[in-house]
Amino acid sequence: MRIATIIRHCKSPAMVVATMFICFQVQVQAQYYEPGYLRYQDHVYADHIQTVLLHREGWELSNPWLEMGSQDQLRLSFDDLRAGVINYKYRYIHCNANWQPSDLLPADYLEGFYEDDIITYLPSYNTIQDYTHYTVVFPSERMAPKLSGNYLLIVYEATDPDHPVITLRFMIFESLVNIQGRVHAATDINERDYRQEIDFRIEQGGYIIEQPYRDMQVILLQNERWDNAITNLKPLMVRDRILDFNLDFGNVFDGGNEFRHFDIKSLRFNSDRIAQITDPSGVFEVILHPDIRRPFQVYTRLQDINGRRFIRNDNGSDSRVEAEYVRVHFTLPYEAPIAHGDIFVFGALTQWQFLPSAKMQYDFTRRAYRTSLYLKQGYYNYMYMLVEEGKTMGDQGFIEGNHEETENDYVIMVYNRETGSRYDRLIGLKQLNSLKDR
Repeated sequence: MRIATIIRHCKSPAMVVATMFICFQVQVQAQYYEPGYLRYQDHVYADHIQTVLLHREGWELSNPWLEMGSQDQLRLSFDDLRAGVINYKYRYIHCNANWQPSDLLPADYLEGFYEDDIITYLPSYNTIQDYTHYTVVFPSERMAPKLSGNYLLIVYEATDPDHPVITLRFMIFESLVNIQGRVHAATDINERDYRQEIDFRIEQGGYIIEQPYRDMQVILLQNERWDNAITNLKPLMVRDRILDFNLDFGNVFDGGNEFRHFDIKSLRFNSDRIAQITDPSGVFEVILHPDIRRPFQVYTRLQDINGRRFIRNDNGSDSRVEAEYVRVHFTLPYEAPIAHGDIFVFGALTQWQFLPSAKMQYDFTRRAYRTSLYLKQGYYNYMYMLVEEGKTMGDQGFIEGNHEETENDYVIMVYNRETGSRYDRLIGLKQLNSLKDR
């Protein structure tokens, strides 16, 4: 039935308004699932785009943020499995602290051009899967942000600028305030064994935050996850130009567990987590050993890279174009399917998103959850995440367990909307580690 027809059957103005609001929500939700709908988050819109990486130049395991005025740059790279050469372009959108577009024009936050070409590309070499590897390093003399804050990087084909193929978050921060913090077991005695608390303070120094309870936003991240980010924290007190966030609740994360791993840097032998490597039809199939649930296991210290990935082919000279693509099979034995949610493989290998391809399907014959991912050779971390029906935040404790001792990275980001300003300035950023910063 058409919207106009539904409205004609409404018996009061209030019903008309309510109906129009519901129809608008349905339309927005429907648009969200369209392939070209612009998402203000890390997202890959095309199946032929793989291995999207964004990090500081020279350090593949670093985070996508830069200090304002530094000479550092970010490196974006990705593979197009269609091979050949496509003319890709990229641009930035300045966002507020909540990752919505700022009330700014491109001229307000950019120097130089408003878009630029990705001109560096290489064809794959000596691989079964053909692909073209694209790279761009930015900011550059042609286009550079001139304001701090959140930015959304958008990559698209030059012939189709309205349909992105990649969106990625990155941040430009200023060191206008001093952030001091530490990570410790939760203050609440009932949570002390399995949750981690981040206490910190913001020293204003020479920078004045006029209305901290109104104009300032503080966001906490655990590792590189955005699904469980803590937002809108307010200071416990303000004294002597120091904002105290020594809170007892609201600044606490589940500790989780150390990430699982597998190593496919070489396909000539089985590493510790690999049961079998086969090449039945021209595509390498890597079968991992079945995993086990860990919620009730005693915590064990394991070296991990906190969910990240490291692309490498040990048997080639240039991993960018000589690393092969393989299909990696995951198996999680489970007596019966879970009724209240879905299990996902999660980490940098899924862009820290709950991807449909990473959703595990229950195999009644094997009594196990199973899925597979098409991945480039390298070293990978991952975990299993439960997403309950109707929720957007994952629960790592259901399969992996939660421990106060787990080693995690945390980031504190401080934004301020100055009086008369139209954007959220990122005035401070601090990284903490649950082992080093106790």
